[in-house]
Amino acid sequence: MLVTRGVHYPPFFSCRVSPRISLAGKRTFQTISSPLSAGPAPRRAFEEEMEPQAVEAPLTQSATFLVLSATKAPDAAKKIRSALSSIPDITKNVAVRQPDSNLSCTVGVGSSIWERLTSLPRPQELRPFKEVRGAKHTAVSTPGDLLFHIRSERRDLSFEFERQLMDRLGDAVETKDETVGFRYFDARDVLGFVDGTANPVGSKIRDSVIITAEQDASAVGGSYVVVQKYLHDLAAWKRLSTEQQEAIIGRTKLDNIELDDADSGQQSHKSLATIEDADGNEHDILRDNMPFGSPAQGEFGTYFIGYSRKLWVVEKMLERMFVGDPPGLHDRILDYSRPVTGSTFFVPQQSFLDDLDDD
Repeated sequence: MLVTRGVHYPPFFSCRVSPRISLAGKRTFQTISSPLSAGPAPRRAFEEEMEPQAVEAPLTQSATFLVLSATKAPDAAKKIRSALSSIPDITKNVAVRQPDSNLSCTVGVGSSIWERLTSLPRPQELRPFKEVRGAKHTAVSTPGDLLFHIRSERRDLSFEFERQLMDRLGDAVETKDETVGFRYFDARDVLGFVDGTANPVGSKIRDSVIITAEQDASAVGGSYVVVQKYLHDLAAWKRLSTEQQEAIIGRTKLDNIELDDADSGQQSHKSLATIEDADGNEHDILRDNMPFGSPAQGEFGTYFIGYSRKLWVVEKMLERMFVGDPPGLHDRILDYSRPVTGSTFFVPQQSFLDDLDDD
């Protein structure tokens, strides 16, 4: 029996596998059935033909998170469409200088600009970031029409990519936030804990992140992404004992071992960020968080970026963190971490961007 990326074919099913190279440098495969096929290929084979953006790109040494808003320039929408369709060309132009740099750029489109860019149907869950106001802390909502998540092993390549991108966008956009993150030791945040442990791995990444036709025919191959920029009160955090910090996070600090959930009362960050539906099924998101900051300026932060095929999962996570579960018992990490931005975007599949310049 032939097995191709999880699709099982009986011996009489003749097929060939065509390799393709994605922007993230990953090899993907498109399964093409021959006239000898005894019937239609399984649904999974058709899903393989989706071409998501580089959402699954590996964690790199450096990343730039760029949030822009469209201006009222007469040709702003046209310039933006042209720039977005040129992302593969810019990536190729820059990455060829260092092929093993893992350079990639994931583009997110905000709710307020969707109709200005395309006549295609709006994804079902695409909406502005919802402010979440708890008794003590608030997840603020801030403007943003476009998100560029630029990743590379080398900071200079990310810089050059952004320079060429901004040259093409010109006066069509204005910058709302630009944050440059870095990998900190063994993928730790500046609070000293390993970040991203709960991320899905292997085939579960696509199952958690990429939207299928059954879920939303208008958003096939896409994802939702939520970004927040958190500033930490590192001095106050350091005044806590290691045991107190571990109780807040829900993991040990040195070796990243998960601690047991509390039966009732105050829950840890790990517990509040774990989302289940009404049937008890757990829903993962893909985080690609990065530390950022300037010790000389007293700035220490974490840039949260979470990808999911279901926006409600991230929204529920933030509600549990800021309002609390039970209400009133918020995530205690917020006593030391303050969000200063909050935006939501839809990440369409690559063909959407490629076709924008034809609109």
